[in-house]
Amino acid sequence: MGMSFGKYVAYRLINAVIILFLAVLLMSALFTKLATIQLTAQVNEEVQMWVRSYTQTHHTQPSQELIEQYKQTRIKYYHLDQPYWKRTWEYAINTFTFNWGQSFQKVFGTTVITDQIKTALGRTILLFTTAEILVIIIGLALGIKSARSPGSLLDRTISILAMVTTSLPMWWLGMLMILVFVVYLGWLPITLYSQVQVSGWVNILKKMSLPVVTIVINLFGGWAWTTRNIMIGTMQEDFIMVARAKGVPERKIIYGHALKAAAPPIITMVIFGLIGSLGGAMITEIVFNWPGMGRLYYEALQLNAVKTMMALNYMFAMMTVFSMVLADILYAYLDPRIRIGAAARS
Repeated sequence: MGMSFGKYVAYRLINAVIILFLAVLLMSALFTKLATIQLTAQVNEEVQMWVRSYTQTHHTQPSQELIEQYKQTRIKYYHLDQPYWKRTWEYAINTFTFNWGQSFQKVFGTTVITDQIKTALGRTILLFTTAEILVIIIGLALGIKSARSPGSLLDRTISILAMVTTSLPMWWLGMLMILVFVVYLGWLPITLYSQVQVSGWVNILKKMSLPVVTIVINLFGGWAWTTRNIMIGTMQEDFIMVARAKGVPERKIIYGHALKAAAPPIITMVIFGLIGSLGGAMITEIVFNWPGMGRLYYEALQLNAVKTMMALNYMFAMMTVFSMVLADILYAYLDPRIRIGAAARS
């Protein structure tokens, strides 16, 4: 007997939460080790600063006993006196519940990690998600059109473009675009890409124009090629042949029958594309000096901001798991046989 859609959704969500928490626990075990090294160095630095301050105030060196007392207070403050497993567990719980705290270093003008990620995520959505939507629209349109006439000039052109554009690293293409349109042609001011923060919506839109074009050029060919292959495979099915034999208009066959049958894999691509765009692209953001999620991760690596890196890894893991769950749920909605299979395995 099949599983109801509501039960299937609940089943997938519970599995996703468990998997995500186990991933966070594993990451916490690693990052707690890194945080211990960082906090130990922080304690030693604070002790040295306290000794210097004490010496200047009292005109004498503090005793070893006083130094040790102060050191122990700082160790307790950072919870370094607690067992490793306890710190790992607390770190996992805090991360899982979005209680990320503050980093020691400022990024994007703040030490509050939630604010850092809010700023970066907003900028990433503005650039990468906008570009991804354009890629999806262009890729689907060209892929469907190409599938209608396999072997045509358009089909061969899209095949060549897909191979060329997807083989080029996005950051390299970005550097080439800056060289041509900013340095040689001077269509955009170099100051737009020489600083991270740009004020004013007009300047922001100007700054994002070149990276959006770069992302679209880099990704649309792969989308068009994949859509074309999915559609061609679907259009060779028996029900398409029957529809053609009945004299159904070609446009209705394409958009009313073939596209509907090809919906599950295309929807999966759309979900992973849109949610994946929230992660940004580190090197591309550095090339264009764009303050997104990739840039934030780069800054966290440079500053050894362990808490920020942990929060970002959690965000990326959550995006991946959420994408998979959403794809599963939509598949089950479109094809009830998936729910029957899930019920048989559970």
